[in-house]
Amino acid sequence: MTWLQAVIIAIVEGITEFLPVSSTGHMALTASVLGIEKEAFTKLFIENIQFGTIISVIVLYWKKFINFRKFSFYLKLLVAFLPAAVVGILLKEHIDRVLESPLFIAIVMFLGGVILLFVDSWFKNPIIHSDEEMSYRNSFIIGLFQILSVVFPGLSRSAATIIGGMQQKLTREAAAEFSFFLAVPTLAGAFAKSLWDTFQDAPEILTRHNIQLLALGNVVGFLIAMAAIRLFIKFLTDHGFKLFGYYRIIVGLFLIVLLIAGFNLSVV
Repeated sequence: MTWLQAVIIAIVEGITEFLPVSSTGHMALTASVLGIEKEAFTKLFIENIQFGTIISVIVLYWKKFINFRKFSFYLKLLVAFLPAAVVGILLKEHIDRVLESPLFIAIVMFLGGVILLFVDSWFKNPIIHSDEEMSYRNSFIIGLFQILSVVFPGLSRSAATIIGGMQQKLTREAAAEFSFFLAVPTLAGAFAKSLWDTFQDAPEILTRHNIQLLALGNVVGFLIAMAAIRLFIKFLTDHGFKLFGYYRIIVGLFLIVLLIAGFNLSVV
């Protein structure tokens, strides 16, 4: 992987991590288009530059994260985080196998887009305007929705959790913000597990050059995500999900056609 390739993938990550379009799918397919070799470090890079986007959430919402007097905030995150964490550990082999199937990701991308066309009409009249108004039950159900993104890579963790929030009567803005908050323990857990697995199974890939690439990717992802979060909140509040739905349908169909035509879009 070159420096330029690392920057491009990090930009894709920063833009897509909090949008309902599947950041993992976009990064994996971007790596394929760029001709990056399918190797252990490529997978590690895609999994670990998400750490930069975690920091962007903490920086943007720092008042929320340092207010230790409101311990219920952390408990709600824990309650929402645990279901996907358990399923992710139990189904790791399934997830790794599915990530190697570009056709599966393309189909999920397409079907997820169809769902987004109807989300705004399905969930009307929200009554919860912030995480402070949420119950632990609301948090747990949103956590169950997050499982869908674990079982179906390409669905989008952001899309699953925001839809889960709206199903629980959160406003679009409140659902999106809780999805951002939930990304912190979720992506941090994935980051820690990925690094641990690498230390256990393939420590030789952690060369000085590769560590520098990871550092660069996280910095770029952090900077891009800072802007993307703010823009997404405003756009989602004003316009809803339909444009994201059309985008996913177009991209999904395009990828399906390419794959059927025999193009090699193997992912990490």
